[in-house]
Amino acid sequence: MADTRLIQGRYRLLDLIGRGGMGEVWRARDESLGRRVAVKCLKPMGPQHDQSFTGVLRERFRREARVAAALQHRGVTVVHDFGEHEGVLYLVMELLEGRNLSQLLEDNKHHPLPVPDVLDIGGQVAAALAYTHDQGVVHRDLKPANIVRLADGSVKLCDFGIARLGHDVGLSSRLTGTGIAMGTPHYMSPEQIAGGSVDHRSDLYSLGCVLYELATGVPPFDLDDAWAILVGHRDTPPAPPRRHRPELPERFERVVLDLLAKAPEGRPRDAVDLAERIALARAARQPTAPPFPETRGGFGATSQPAPRLPAWARRMTTGSKASVTACGIRQATPADPAAALTGAWTGGPAPRPALPAPPPEAAARLAGRHSAALVLGRLGRWEEAADAHRAVAAERERLLGPDHPSALTSRYEIAFALGLLGRPGDALREYERVAAGRERTLGPGHPDTLAARQETAFALGCLGRYAGAHEVYTAVLAVRARTMGADHPDTLRCRHNLAFNLGCLGRLDDSYRMAREVAAARARVLGPDHPDTLVSRYEVAYALGRLNRWDEALRTYREVAAARARALGPDHPDTLAARYEAGISLGRLNRGAEALTVYRALVDDRTRVQGPSDPETLRARHGLGVNLGRLGRWEEALTEARDVCALRERTLGPDHPDTLISRREIAVALGWLGRWSDALAQYRHVARARTRVLGPDHPDTLTSRGDEAHCREQLGRPQPAAPPEPPRRVAVPHQRQG
Repeated sequence: MADTRLIQGRYRLLDLIGRGGMGEVWRARDESLGRRVAVKCLKPMGPQHDQSFTGVLRERFRREARVAAALQHRGVTVVHDFGEHEGVLYLVMELLEGRNLSQLLEDNKHHPLPVPDVLDIGGQVAAALAYTHDQGVVHRDLKPANIVRLADGSVKLCDFGIARLGHDVGLSSRLTGTGIAMGTPHYMSPEQIAGGSVDHRSDLYSLGCVLYELATGVPPFDLDDAWAILVGHRDTPPAPPRRHRPELPERFERVVLDLLAKAPEGRPRDAVDLAERIALARAARQPTAPPFPETRGGFGATSQPAPRLPAWARRMTTGSKASVTACGIRQATPADPAAALTGAWTGGPAPRPALPAPPPEAAARLAGRHSAALVLGRLGRWEEAADAHRAVAAERERLLGPDHPSALTSRYEIAFALGLLGRPGDALREYERVAAGRERTLGPGHPDTLAARQETAFALGCLGRYAGAHEVYTAVLAVRARTMGADHPDTLRCRHNLAFNLGCLGRLDDSYRMAREVAAARARVLGPDHPDTLVSRYEVAYALGRLNRWDEALRTYREVAAARARALGPDHPDTLAARYEAGISLGRLNRGAEALTVYRALVDDRTRVQGPSDPETLRARHGLGVNLGRLGRWEEALTEARDVCALRERTLGPDHPDTLISRREIAVALGWLGRWSDALAQYRHVARARTRVLGPDHPDTLTSRGDEAHCREQLGRPQPAAPPEPPRRVAVPHQRQG
């Protein structure tokens, strides 16, 4: 086309702006009307090409002209003209001054787009699809390259080349003998792949793939082989987006996962419904990011109060939660791989109990109350959240029965809230109840049953019952590995927790080896700088520290901090967490002056980013005080410990593990200053609180009893000795995954 500068004596080609498999797109000028336009030209096919192949491409081109010219909507590219010039088909369209979404992702180095942008784009595309579907037009090739975002932020759909083509010209949407895919593998719906009936819900699936990629930086099935991608769309549940990027709103994640339902019936009923759901997600959006990377949904930080858990437990994680409909009932159709898991993958028939459905009005009311309870939790109001979930659970059990999935979902949330309230015994009882109910209803190998069982293991660990936790983790891991595969994210997450629990059992070498294996597997599957990989490398560093290999731990923490700074930014809470651990390592290496420098900078950065009273800022200040003590500056250390303890008591509560650790640090400083009577009062306070919250046999409680005994011993001696070394690590809190 370079030699054909003027088409039909009217459209002057100025410069090439795009090239693809079918042809080229030129910036041009309409000489008749004096306006800028885009001209798309189909490349001429020589005699060496299969004639049926050429015919399909030409028909696709004509179809785009006819379909797009009939559409008049602000979200659809306007087509001005169509024709053939010297054997070349051309299409004249409005010139879009912007970038398609594929280019935006390239520009952003395939990092995810900001959440408000993703929601805005999703809402606009849904509105455009609502219009095109109402006109009887199914796009059938929705992908990032066919969605353009203009400079003013508006979004346009383009390239309707295969819209309704299967119906109109008798072609199947499956891969044809000519190798033409009626769609693009990364964004094709399962029904397109299977060659089944395709309607507007196929476009919704493709949009779900697009939104997934915009929000996470990767498509739902990020594989190199086209056939593997197609099989993934057809057979494999996608990883929840929040596993890649936990700060995504939960409501938005639910929308995307519903769009990616294997069966069309499981998706939103139409684009209007989708647009309304995205609007609700935008209205309800509250950026939350859990303070420790391995979260129910993945990786991030939050400013809400840290959960009440013993320090050893807060690096462990759990399984994925069931996705539920508005009624709280899991969609379990024959095309739902999660529903088929129990039978097809574990060797037994999948149970299909006849589940009662609540009246529509009751379902909507309960769904709203359930969502409101979740919001209370996200705000850190866990007592209120637990009470709200109890009320919903009671009504669901009355309407549907105690083993109904929606009733068990509410019970699951009660258990989670209890865990965050520092009541692991109560949480354990609820999780055991949920696990037993799900096993009866869904089967022992169902992912939701496994998720509840994995939570019981976590609660057992919080109670110091490491042997019991080890037994459950091992059993869950065996089922996950058999049904999901050794490299499935849920399998690796369970191994991650098992590695930590091994350390709690004193099997430090085994803990280190398993953590290193998980890190290597995640690097292989996800990439070396993926957040989950870095979580496991972080765990490797922690295990190295417990083995007193602090030089290696320091090196690993610094590498993780550098990688997180590149991937997430220097001020991201997870980057700051790795810097905090580097400070701990420096202290353990008796490099107190360097550690003090690290902590002073960290306190400044956390104060600027998260505020002076944020739990993570206070954690950094705690580290600062510890290292003041290591340098023998005990009066300063005592002042810092008292300030931090007062702030923690006000923001987290008097019995929160971090508050008690600060109170113990006060006692340590008092002991070093020879004020043993004052130190004993603080040690007793900590011991009583831990007995009340954790139980008399918990390891942290036993440590406090040892502190008391040591202090009483010093009071009976003429010359005070040094107090016991405090547990310097204040681990980052556990959060759920989604």
